[in-house]
This record gives sequence, structure tokens and C-alpha cells, in this order.
Amino acid sequence: MADTTPEQQKKSPPACSFCGAEKTAETPLIAGNDGMICESCVQLAHQVVSNWSVKKQCTSMINSLRTPKEIMEHLDGYVIGQQEAKETLSVAVYNHYLRLLNQGDIEEVMQPGGTTELEKSNVLMAGPSGTGKTLLVKSLAHVIGVPIVIADATTLTQAGYVGDDVDSVLQRLFEVADGDVQRAQWGIVYIDEIDKLARAGAGSAAVRDVSGEGVQQALLKMVEGSQVKLTKGDKRRGGGEDVMIDTTNILFIVGGAFPGLDKIISERLQPSNRGIGFHTADVQGAVKKHVNEILPALQPEDFQQFGIIPEFIGRFPIITFLEELDIEALLRILQEPRNALVRQYKQLFQYQGVSLEFSEAALNNIAQKAMDRGTGARGLRGIMESVLRKTMFELPSKEGIGTCIVDEQTVNDAAEIIVSEILGVGMDEADLPYCEGVSRAVNE
Repeated sequence: MADTTPEQQKKSPPACSFCGAEKTAETPLIAGNDGMICESCVQLAHQVVSNWSVKKQCTSMINSLRTPKEIMEHLDGYVIGQQEAKETLSVAVYNHYLRLLNQGDIEEVMQPGGTTELEKSNVLMAGPSGTGKTLLVKSLAHVIGVPIVIADATTLTQAGYVGDDVDSVLQRLFEVADGDVQRAQWGIVYIDEIDKLARAGAGSAAVRDVSGEGVQQALLKMVEGSQVKLTKGDKRRGGGEDVMIDTTNILFIVGGAFPGLDKIISERLQPSNRGIGFHTADVQGAVKKHVNEILPALQPEDFQQFGIIPEFIGRFPIITFLEELDIEALLRILQEPRNALVRQYKQLFQYQGVSLEFSEAALNNIAQKAMDRGTGARGLRGIMESVLRKTMFELPSKEGIGTCIVDEQTVNDAAEIIVSEILGVGMDEADLPYCEGVSRAVNE
């Protein structure tokens, strides 16, 4: 290009080297060594660079994204039973990231006849306590290569009140993503104990429900998709930098026990026939069904009766449930998963050179106690700790123990679990101090 004279430079005002926009008071330009650029082109360049980062992330996820059947096989290694819930989660997670991996540019979507814009489908899980809701999401973290954060709804309050507001959930996701906005925008957020946000009854209408319906209202836009401003760094010390996170592509999963939900479903399926007088009363009561037979009839309006506002329910099109665990499922949980309690305690004893064995009767007793307590799989560890506590206290101080056997014995017409300590080969029972309540045998 020929050099321009000073007179020609005076005639042609400065213009953007990309779009040709002339410099004005409303359109300032940033000068470089060989050209200038306007604000609109800067924003466009930022979008292009962001798309490069997204496409790079897409390429890495294409190789790691598993099919729904592969995701479910991975969940089978950690969660026993709950086939419908695992299948629902596997399909939801696969379709969500399949949509993100194949979504087109914004310009392509907006053009007539362009790519169809797909919306995300958030998931709502319901089920009794101890059935594996949180464990399902934790297991997903091992198979999906995206940031996952687990939050507790009981700590959330409306903005301006004591406690965490809903933006703190995204703040934690941003920190788990190591400050990478793009990775955070492709993450998964699981909010547990969502049933604790049920709005108060009509009698408490005069009280502001700051940790119930107010939090539901605050979560609406975030769950659906919105721009949320977060502070990157220490906000209190004044060194924080604001960043914007778009929640449109964040998959939200919520779960809760929803106690009493089975009664709401039963009343909807079998309305009580209440009459007045001697001849109109229905003396034949309806047959009471198990909770696992009632939950398959779960409908969104049942959550509304529980106290979840309709706007919140509508943002979770996928609804699934987890069945209450029976003794057979608890026995499998004790032995089959990769992190099964029996395996954990066997490994713990193996560190001390002792073999730990469980009889079938003892495992049945442990599972039955968990059923009687109504705590589900979560109560199994407490029972195991109670059974093995005395042995684990004495074992590090002893020498010569080769095997510990956990068995069931009838004491005073009641089944109790005892732990028998067996000496190693060549050891004498006199080498061991006496410990009340623990039986011993010599391995000849």
C-alpha cells in the first residue's frame, strides 16, 4: 500500500481496521501498531476466542462421553438396585452433553431454517432417606469429566438474610472448575434436601419464608438459564474481579426424601370416602400399599401438594424416584459395591495382618437392624461400627491374632452378633490377655 500524505490523512478520519467504522464520540477506537479496532469488533473477537475454547473442550469430551448403557454400568458398581433412577440419570446426562457437543453457533441457530435449538432437561429425584440419591450423583462425578458440585438446600436463604444465597452454589462450581468459566458453564449442580424448601402452610402466611418458598423463587432463573455475576478472588479485601457465568448449559439435579409424599399419592389414587350417618360410612378400609408400589404413580402435582411451587416443578421436566431398600438390597449393599462396607472393614483389618470374616447369619442380622431403624443404607456403617468397636479397640494392642469371625449367637432368646478371635498357627491362648465379651479359639 502506497504511503499517504499528511493531507490525505487529514481528509480520511480514523476507522476500524476490521469493520471500517469511523471514530466518533460514540464509537471510540483502540489504536494498535498497524491499525485500530472498535468496541463491537472487540466483543466479536472475544466470542470467537470463547468458541475456540468451547470447541477444544468439545473435542476432549467427545472421546470421554459414554453411552447411557456404559454410564449405567458404571453406576451399577457403586449403587445397588434403583434401576429406573439409574437409567433415567444415564439418559438425562448423555442427552444433555450430546446436545452441548452438537450445538451450533448462535448465528446459525438464529438463521431461518438453521439448527434446532435444544433446551436442557433438569432432573428431580425423590425417595426415602438412605436410598442412594447423593451416592448416585457422586458416582456420576467419576464417569463424567465435568465439574460437579453438591450443595445443601438447608443452608440457602434469600439474598439479604443470614446464610448462603443461591449464587453461592455457582461460586462453589466456579471454584471446582479451577476458575475456568467455560468448564463451570458445562458443569453439574446437585442440590440435596430440596424438600426442606417446601413453603409453609396457610397458618404461617404472615411470616416471611426466607428459607423456603423464597429460595425456590430465587432458584427459578438460575435453574432455567440466566447470567449470574460472580466475584473472582477475595471480595472482602477489595481484590475481587467480577465474572459472568451463563447457567443455560449447567445441568441441575435436585433430590430430597419428601416424607409423607406417599400419603399424598395414595389420597390422589384412592380418595377417602367419608360420609355422615350410620349407613354412609365406609367401614372397609383401603388396602395399604408399600411405598415402592405407590411411588411409580408420582406426578408433578403431588410435589405441589407437598409445598413446592408450580414454577419450580415446571423447570424439572424429568422426575424419577428411588425405591425403599429391602433386606435383600441391604445385603447386596454390604458386599457387592466397590466400596462395600464388608470390603472396607476387611481391608482395615488386613492392614493389621488380620483376616476378617462375616457369616451369613451376622450379615442378615445387620441388615435387619438397619431395616428396623428405618435409616436405609446410611445406617449400615453405624451398626458395623457398633459390632466391631470393641475388637478394633483391642486388636492393635494384641499379637498373634490370625482371624476374626463375625457370627450370630442366641443370647437370652435374642440373636446377638459376636466376634470370635482365632489365633494364628503355633500360638497359645495363654499368650492373649482375657477380654470379656469376646470368644477365642486356637487354630491348630
